[in-house]
Amino acid sequence: MTILLYDLVGHDVARPFSPHCWKTKMALAHKGLAATNVPTRFLEVPKVEGGVSKTVPVIRDGERVVADSFAIALYLDEAYPERPTLFSGEGGKAMARFIERWSQLTIHPYIATVALTDLHAMQDEPNAAYFRDNREQRYGKRLEDVVANRDAGLPAFLAALEPLRSTLAYQPFIGGEAPLFADYIVFGALQWGRIASPFRLLDDGDSIVRWFERCLDLHGGIGRQVAAAA
Repeated sequence: MTILLYDLVGHDVARPFSPHCWKTKMALAHKGLAATNVPTRFLEVPKVEGGVSKTVPVIRDGERVVADSFAIALYLDEAYPERPTLFSGEGGKAMARFIERWSQLTIHPYIATVALTDLHAMQDEPNAAYFRDNREQRYGKRLEDVVANRDAGLPAFLAALEPLRSTLAYQPFIGGEAPLFADYIVFGALQWGRIASPFRLLDDGDSIVRWFERCLDLHGGIGRQVAAAA
């Protein structure tokens, strides 16, 4: 039975953008598991699988429903141990948990400020209204005022990526010679920025860009199936 993946989209169902859903898509592809995407907009999330989660991704695998990208990755490794591992053992799980916290505390906040108005523009009218109200409450200011600071914040963002840059000087992937879920965590964040906004986060000569290009090519190039924002 094909796994169902509830995937966050805007008005264009062909441009899924959620960093967390992209983690799960890459994890499913890594395991070689077929999945059917269920396009889901912000206002539809509370209805997914009877309200099992306030966020997506959510998957249904037969009778099993799992929410949260990290929990999904753990489930996939446990349910399909004969397929390529996402963690390569308990140490890999611990490493991935660290990478997830680093990504969400270091990468996500800046990309969110970069892409806020672009993400708003990707929504249909009801979801755009929800998105503006929700995010303006979160930031305490208008979306446009948040985005106005993105140029000033870029040097600090690039400096904060130095641990990743340094790691990639030793190995082609965060997981070593081959990707693991830790790679998909950071990939998801940068893929979010790539799809949502034309703002240039990284220079072409950056080693992180070379790693990101390798990730885009993984699993038949599924990351490239959605074009970068123009």
